[in-house]
Amino acid sequence: MQLITYVDRLGGAGIRDLDRLLGGELAGLFGAVHLLPFYEPIDGADAGFDPIDHTRVDPRLGDWGDIAALSRRTGVIADVIVNHISDRSPQFLDYLARGSASEFDGMFLTRDAVFGADPATSDIDKIYRPRPCRPFREVTLADGGRRTLWTTFTPQQLDIDVRHPRGRAYLDKIMTTVAANGVGMVRLDAVGYAIKKAGTSCFMLPETFDFIGEFAARGRELGIEVLVEVHSHYRRQIEIAARVDWVYDFALPPLVLHAFEFRSADRLKEWIRIRPQNAITVLDTHDGIGIVDIGADPADRSSRPGLVPGEHIDRLVDAIHERSGGESRRATGAAASNLDLYQVNCTYLDALGGDERRYLLARAIQFFLPGIPQVYYVGLLGGRNDMELLARTGVGRDINRRYYSGAQITAALRQPVVLDLLALIRFRNEHPAFGGAFSLLDSAPGELAMRWNRGADFAELRVRMDSASYEILHSGAQGAQRFYFQSGVASGAA
Repeated sequence: MQLITYVDRLGGAGIRDLDRLLGGELAGLFGAVHLLPFYEPIDGADAGFDPIDHTRVDPRLGDWGDIAALSRRTGVIADVIVNHISDRSPQFLDYLARGSASEFDGMFLTRDAVFGADPATSDIDKIYRPRPCRPFREVTLADGGRRTLWTTFTPQQLDIDVRHPRGRAYLDKIMTTVAANGVGMVRLDAVGYAIKKAGTSCFMLPETFDFIGEFAARGRELGIEVLVEVHSHYRRQIEIAARVDWVYDFALPPLVLHAFEFRSADRLKEWIRIRPQNAITVLDTHDGIGIVDIGADPADRSSRPGLVPGEHIDRLVDAIHERSGGESRRATGAAASNLDLYQVNCTYLDALGGDERRYLLARAIQFFLPGIPQVYYVGLLGGRNDMELLARTGVGRDINRRYYSGAQITAALRQPVVLDLLALIRFRNEHPAFGGAFSLLDSAPGELAMRWNRGADFAELRVRMDSASYEILHSGAQGAQRFYFQSGVASGAA
């Protein structure tokens, strides 16, 4: 099991505080921790995803020695922000001051490098945008020269030319730095936008798959596993999975919500039959709940339909807004800055209307699927929408990026729903059946049934989507046993 968290939002201000927490109140729960960007700075234009220096730990959190020490306790996963860098980076400031004489000339992708000096409007219109703004920024160099730079996400995040030798050298330096300090897995952030080509959407092109494969090969040379983070049509996830060590199962969170909303697991079961096995499974992340991951391909809706029909997606989004008391609506789309076009911002518990039983069953479904389950720190602690933080920052995703003090963590860990979740995590970690063979069992449309077998050991989950009734049977020292959710009491004789 993996934990994913911001270093500064879970009980302290530094890596050493997190190390103590993992060895204390969270001891024995996680085999690895994904540290969301800890580079300098953690509080830029995009919560650390716009690094000034990607090879330096933000000194407010610690240093590389602290990362290496943490890696001796547990596996460490770090982000490699492939697509862009901050406009406050020393590389860009040097380029701004020296232009073509800068050693970083060519590292920053220009519009002209892709489209030429006079791009066709039709080519610009084809660009797939994760945000509603134009993906370009005009800059004036010190010598008076003007450049139109790519800025896929925000004007402060300057896209890198990953095919240019200087862009490749920049990324390789990051990889060698993290490898030297105990990081065992990296997530390629925003890699789907890394390759641009005129006349295309500039998103997940055939050349992008080649780039991902090359990056994964370099990771293996350095002893690092590569996880790819892409929100896109589900077929792309299957294609990516063949090229790398791990992909995210981003279709799972909305499909589980869909199963509860429509009282049918048929769409979820269709996905389970075809999904990649080398998946990191999630319900919640530092971003929103992905919708594009289950919808039709925007570039070809007729021949590449989604996992669920478009009208189902509309109803699902409306249901999330209703169940959250309208809070998710205030944090999503045009209602909040730094918005994404393809996600609903909400905690997973609030997306279920605060229904703790359904929340625990959603976790059980996640944990029973093949792959590595990853739990977001807010979800681990049964967190609810942080409307105060949203009001303070105006950033939609902050609704699910709460800051916890040590005392708040201790209190949260005593909640019945959290005690049950911790028991479920330990069950997933420790039961030998999960090291065996997985089966999706035949079941009625309104029911989901899954089973693991390893020799005489087994673990089986059955869930009714309408009533949220369930049964978890497993082998034990006294024969078959049931796992119960009831204020932390985990199991009893069948």
